[in-house]
Amino acid sequence: MPAKSVRGEGGVVHGREMVGAYWRRQWEQLEPTVTPTAFSTEADGRIAVTVHQVVHDKTGAKIADHTVTHVYRLDRGSVSEMEIRE
Repeated sequence: MPAKSVRGEGGVVHGREMVGAYWRRQWEQLEPTVTPTAFSTEADGRIAVTVHQVVHDKTGAKIADHTVTHVYRLDRGSVSEMEIRE
């Protein structure tokens, strides 16, 4: 599945560079505050982090306030895949 937009529509990003690019776009285009609320390990070894995120655009207008789950696959200590579940 290709990466989705930075507006939090969910999706999967593969590879360290793509994950890094996703987060750089988030902070360039938006003002997100992401607060982890729970952590768990999935059956396949991925780490699931439930987060409350409040997102403002660069003018300060709130565009999102919700809970999502970020699921990370690690490879040799680095994030190799990130999935965002709405």
